Amino acid sequence: MVGCAQPKVLYNYGDYSDSYYANKKNMSDESTLKLQQSMEQAIEKAGESISGRVPPGMYANLGYMYLKSGNPNGAISNFKKEKSVYPESARFMDRMIKKVELVEGKLK
Repeated sequence: MVGCAQPKVLYNYGDYSDSYYANKKNMSDESTLKLQQSMEQAIEKAGESISGRVPPGMYANLGYMYLKSGNPNGAISNFKKEKSVYPESARFMDRMIKKVELVEGKLK
């Protein structure tokens, strides 16, 4: 018997790849915002994938984008989420968190 159902994927990236390519090809505030929104949507839809988890690096990448746009609290929050979902990233995420906290501490 043949069905019409779409196969589930291990991770749901949404339109992240297309947005990433568009952002790199023509970097602008608009394309960067669209990339950020596509990552946020992929995170929201993560439960639709086989793993039920956010793709590896997605929280870290979104955190970095928040950091670049002047939102250090959003960055730290996403770095902590990446570390929680993917413990193998703990050393790198801890280092990123420390750097953000150092810079923010110096700015205050």
